Parts: sequence; C-alpha cells; structure tokens
Amino acid sequence: MTRRQRVIAISASAGAAAAALAIGLIVALTGSSAPPPAPSPSPARLLSPFTGEPVTALGPVLAVKIDNIKEARPSTGLRSADIVYALPVEGGLSRLMAVFSSRVPPVIGPVRSAREDDLELLRQFGRPAFAYSGATPHLLPFVHRAPIVDLYAGLASVASGYFRDPKRAAPHNLYARSARLLADARGASDARDIGFRFGPLPAGGQDVPSYSVSYPAASFTFRWSAPAGRWLVWMDGAPALATEGGQLGGATVIIQYTQITTSRFLEAGSRPPYAVSTGSGRAVVLRNGQEFTVRWSRPSADGGTTFTLPDGKRMLFAPGQVWVVFAAATR
Repeated sequence: MTRRQRVIAISASAGAAAAALAIGLIVALTGSSAPPPAPSPSPARLLSPFTGEPVTALGPVLAVKIDNIKEARPSTGLRSADIVYALPVEGGLSRLMAVFSSRVPPVIGPVRSAREDDLELLRQFGRPAFAYSGATPHLLPFVHRAPIVDLYAGLASVASGYFRDPKRAAPHNLYARSARLLADARGASDARDIGFRFGPLPAGGQDVPSYSVSYPAASFTFRWSAPAGRWLVWMDGAPALATEGGQLGGATVIIQYTQITTSRFLEAGSRPPYAVSTGSGRAVVLRNGQEFTVRWSRPSADGGTTFTLPDGKRMLFAPGQVWVVFAAATR
C-alpha cells in the first residue's frame, strides 16, 4: 500500500468513527438510530382583513343596519362586530352598520331600515349578506337589485331570523338571530381586503385623551382607555353600553370627513343625508391613545379605502374592532 493510499484509509476510518459516534449520541439521546427530522416551518397565521386578528378561516360577511337613537339603546351584539360604521340619517340623527365575519354573536339588534348610501358602502365587500328592516318604497327595489344577499326582514320566506322583543317599544324592538340569518345567506362573499392595514404604532401621532364628532342631533365621543386598550364610546353624552355587558369601543377609530349630500329618495317627507364613501379627503385615525391626520382614498365603490400618512406610508391600525364615523368635511 502506498503512502497516499494509507492516508485515504486512515481518513475513511476516522470519518466512519465520527459517524458511529454521532449515531451513538442520537441513540442515547432520542432512542432512535435515525437522525432527528429537520424542524418544519411554522404555518403562517391567517389574519382577518377587517381586524388584523388571527382567524381560523375567512367567514362570510354579514352587515346589519342598527338603530341608534336613545330609545334603541343599549344595542345587542355590536361588541362582536369587526367594523362599526356610523352614518347620518334624517333629523340630524345617526344610524349604525355593523359588519360581522370573524365573530358572530347569537343575537344582533335592534335592526332598522336601509338608506341609499348603504348600497355604495356595501359594494366594497363583494356580495355581502345585508340584514335590514326595510326601506322607503322607492328605494326598496334598488336594495333588492344591489349586489347583496338580501336579508330583508319583510320577506319571511327569504330571511327567517327576525323576532320582536315585547319588552321594547316598536320600531326599536326588531332583533335578528344570526344563525338563521347565516343559514339564509348562502353565497355571501367571504371577508376580503378592503384597504385596512394593521401593525405597529406609526411615528408622528399626537397624544389625545378623547375625540368628539357630531351631527346636528347626535354626537360621538371616543375616550382612550389604556386598561381596556380601546377607545370607549359615548353617544349623546352617555356611555354606549351593550346588553351583553360592558361599553362599546374600538381599538381603532376613523373619523372620515367627506361630502354629505342628500339622497334621491324621500324618507318621511324629506330627503335624508347621503354620506359619500368614494373619492378622497381628510381623516383622523385614533389608536393607542394617539391621533393621526391621514388622507383617505376610495376611487371606486367596488374597492376598499386606503388611509395614508403625510409621508406617503400606509396608516397601520391597531388589531381589533374598527369604528368608522362619516362626518361632513369642513375644509
């Protein structure tokens, strides 16, 4: 055997010994002669596009029009909503639209009637299920033809999930059982991107303990609660309570300043306000006890709304429920 062959043989023996030692250690530590499997990558978490929170699946979108005058409070089910929209209606009052997908409570209400601006707002969700008590006769055919799963309370053959609470006075006593609504909502669109972005607190915010916005005969005040990690809501000067307990409030609040025109359709003899949700304008975003002035943009009713900081970066929301209040632009 040549000197070079002896070196190769010695190297091979050393390699075999090292391998045997490694296998011996594996056997001692794991009880198996097989090498340990490589760690598999962690699966990516599925997050709701409406709240930025983890979900097991993207569920169908259910939007419910909610009464919001004093006689209709406290509401039921809104603490579970992904998004709560506040819109002006006739008489200077407000009405809410609650959007559910991640979590759906067993009962929602009180349910009230639709307005024309609801149809523009709903288009960003694709073909959502829409629960409402009715609409003015001239508007109702437009609602029926809209790209929604129509859960009109006046059609028991189509939407069977409604009931009246005898402890409340009509018309503020209509409620919906969500399981029945969802059973009647086959074909509704699942949650999808509507422009919201979630993430760490951006720089540039101003500390603010509360923020108020008002309509001619209604007001909202959002007060930051560090213990709750939410902006708690006061309506018309009183805490906005929930029948399921606690106070309403969102992790992020958007005051979206826009053009408030009038609807084409009469409501009780007058034309109600129409909050335009397309176009662009100024907005104030509240999160983590801070206020941010941003630019909102929604070029088309079929798409969502983007919110942009002055430096051009997207405004990031705090994970959790989002409130959006449409208010008249003053400048």
